[in-house]
Amino acid sequence: MKTNSKSKIIIVDDHLLFSQSLELLIKSFGDYEVIERFENGKVFIDYLEENPLSEIDLILLDVNMPVLDGLSTMKWLKENRPDLKVIALSVNDDDEIIIKMITNGAKGYLLKDTSPEIFREAIHCVIEKGFYFTELVSGMLINKVNSDNRKISLKEKEIVFIKHACTEMTYKEIASEMCLSPKTIDGYRESLFDKLEIKTRIGLVLYAIKHKIVFV
Repeated sequence: MKTNSKSKIIIVDDHLLFSQSLELLIKSFGDYEVIERFENGKVFIDYLEENPLSEIDLILLDVNMPVLDGLSTMKWLKENRPDLKVIALSVNDDDEIIIKMITNGAKGYLLKDTSPEIFREAIHCVIEKGFYFTELVSGMLINKVNSDNRKISLKEKEIVFIKHACTEMTYKEIASEMCLSPKTIDGYRESLFDKLEIKTRIGLVLYAIKHKIVFV
């Protein structure tokens, strides 16, 4: 944590009451300050373009917003400001949305009913360590993947499958791309879940990021 100044945070969320409450919560932690709040991705991007040298330690980005949503904003950040650290905020624990946000550069994904204690821990970890993934509603502790340093041997086709799984392709589309049957792809998936000790596609994506199979 910085010793001479508070870490600077920006909130991007269209729900005024939520963003105001979030700002008060962040201020109560003592080590952070909210320097700006924006109601959608467009006005936030406009701010970044007008203030390219603005010091920002963390962005709290709502996934579901009008005008320009969190995913579109995240894609813009990946292309134009990959240096900025982002925690995605949502009421949605859908695997597909989480994977899209993470593979487009989000360093964390929190549900909006997350406890203040976990929220504070997430802010600290992303600012200081670069990432934070907690237990989602699905019940899976996916940050386990990020702390697993075991050396696991993967076959070439397993690596190809993992790379495809980190995209927006369905398993059926992956089967077609790899010229394999859906049943064979199901076998790859279940085998990797067992080998890597994960339970969902999200875990697979996080493993790929952690072990530099894909880059975000």
